[in-house]
Amino acid sequence: MSFSSLVSNLTFRDSDPEDRSQFSRSRSFASTAATSVSISGDISSQLHGGYSHPLARSWQAERQLTKSMLIYPLFISDQPDEETSIPSLPNQYRRGINKIIPFLEPLIQKGLQSVILFGVPLAPGSKDAHGTAADDPQGPVIQTIRLLRARFPQLFIVADVCLCEYTSHGHCGILREDGSLNNQLSVDRISDVAISYAYAGAHCVAPSDMNDGRIRAIKLKLIEAGIAHKIVLMSYSAKFSGCLYGPFRDAAGSCPSFGDRKCYQLPPGGRGLARRAIARDIQEGADIIMVKPASSYLDIISDAKNIGKDMPVAAYQVSGEFAMIHAAAKAGVFDMKAMAFEAMEGILRAGATIVISYFTPEFLDWLSH
Repeated sequence: MSFSSLVSNLTFRDSDPEDRSQFSRSRSFASTAATSVSISGDISSQLHGGYSHPLARSWQAERQLTKSMLIYPLFISDQPDEETSIPSLPNQYRRGINKIIPFLEPLIQKGLQSVILFGVPLAPGSKDAHGTAADDPQGPVIQTIRLLRARFPQLFIVADVCLCEYTSHGHCGILREDGSLNNQLSVDRISDVAISYAYAGAHCVAPSDMNDGRIRAIKLKLIEAGIAHKIVLMSYSAKFSGCLYGPFRDAAGSCPSFGDRKCYQLPPGGRGLARRAIARDIQEGADIIMVKPASSYLDIISDAKNIGKDMPVAAYQVSGEFAMIHAAAKAGVFDMKAMAFEAMEGILRAGATIVISYFTPEFLDWLSH
């Protein structure tokens, strides 16, 4: 307290009651006048109080991350006892079917509710031009679906539907002689694979190939098979080409043997194309629409939420996003947990209500404390 303030307070205390009343009114008026000068604009401009407490800050979020929002990607090898780390994808492994249950049990106890399966055929001769092994009843995906349904009845199982892991050329469908994608044959094949996964017990099929019309084809076949009422169809509606998929391709062995995927995955600047693809997939019968990657395409997630106002929106925080956060944290740029949450909050704020993330095991721990 300043000397002048101290003198003022002593004078106020020792003054006559009548004088004190007049002084009080005068000081109150002066305080109000000063406050009005310090506030630029209406009283509603004063926001700090609304997030001054940690709990109050959490209330400001439109969506708060919960365990039920998370889907964990699993790479399932056709080698039953394999458990191989993926150097470019920290803390992630390719696992054979014999290693899946011991790995998942503690995660499910912590609250894991959903996984998405990617098959990784490694056996000699397991890849061909048509991706024949994709729906092999003895293949890793179908075997794992059946195992998980029996062992963990409450676990929601998503089966990624694509041919890139199973084709000898590494592209997401069947090719013409000139190396371009044959959309019609690819859609026929991919929709058959989706039905096989659904019959095996997957709760959700998620075509990631980006071929035109595959959502309609899958939906029609689900209807014809009499199982459309119990299978969720989640479309990778806005899947962009780019350089963030490298670690995934190391894990799944799905790198194209020639060329790239720019003619069927969306160009990074193609916001209008993405909006059209999202609208098309909704019209064709998708139950959930997905944007991939996530953090670089927050505007597309927002678009997806606006276009599909009454639909769940999923976002895939892809391998490159995950690896970058790990690398920067290792270099001391930021704290990994803080950055993982910040990235996730951005994805949710943009409009996603479901997130596929390699951080899922960590989030299960972080959200428990």
